[in-house]
Amino acid sequence: MSRPDLSVNLGQLRLPNPIMVASGTFGYGLEYERLVDLNQLGALVVRSLTLRPQVGNAPLRLAETPAGMLNAIGLQNEGVEAFILETLPRLRAYSVPLIVSIAGESPEEYAQVAERLQRTSGLAGLELNLACPSPSHRAFDTAPQLTAEVVRAVRQTTDLPLFAKLSANGGDLVPIAQSAVEAGADGLTLIHSVAGLAVNPHTRRFRLASRVGHLTGPAIKPIALCAVWQVRQALPEVPLIGVGGITSLDDVLEFLLVGATAVQVGTGNYLCATLSTDLVGALTDYLTQNEIGTVRELVGAVRDVM
Repeated sequence: MSRPDLSVNLGQLRLPNPIMVASGTFGYGLEYERLVDLNQLGALVVRSLTLRPQVGNAPLRLAETPAGMLNAIGLQNEGVEAFILETLPRLRAYSVPLIVSIAGESPEEYAQVAERLQRTSGLAGLELNLACPSPSHRAFDTAPQLTAEVVRAVRQTTDLPLFAKLSANGGDLVPIAQSAVEAGADGLTLIHSVAGLAVNPHTRRFRLASRVGHLTGPAIKPIALCAVWQVRQALPEVPLIGVGGITSLDDVLEFLLVGATAVQVGTGNYLCATLSTDLVGALTDYLTQNEIGTVRELVGAVRDVM
């Protein structure tokens, strides 16, 4: 059998394989360049950029949990202008499709960031971080109208492929997902982290300075799988990117089978720096051994129990 075809299409955006790295867990990518061959990735999603640099939240910002981790990093980043001038030129040396995550405190700020990125070259798409509030605003993925306002504002400033990243913190995700697509999103990333907290029972203190943080890792995988499957039923033609607790090939296969076109590896990068590229190799071997010609045959191929 010839080498299997790992390429997938996220609307107009074609990826060489479905294994991406998630925003916020891989820095700007350059932090990993001595450990990982970035060109083997399906796509690189850089940490969320805002209009101006941000230092993020005060420590303590991380707490380990039995099946993942809580973080309260905030939107720490170098700002869009520094990224364009200093970081993007270095990233252009790689052939990996580059997707930039953006965030803001208002729809207008999201649009301003997108407009600046639209004027650059070398970007494959934008991902809207709608679920990570700053101290001065609520998350934008908690109600359909909030989501639509941001997506619509950004869509008016750019023709780049646009992916809305949503959490499951706002209740029924399907209406929110539908509003994002109707407002102009080309695809959806499901899911962002889940709200959670941890307490030290011996000191009787919260483990995070912000008290509530973002739960990531294997603990949220069943929630993420459910979200992808439910949204796939409602929006069968919309490209979905599955993320949440992926640490093995089986995890990747589960997301593909319930309807994700591609996946993102997040917290798993902290466990093993080469996990994402290892998964590309493992997926290639799986397709070859099972005589599957293209990874696209797996997307949405889940069957009932009986």
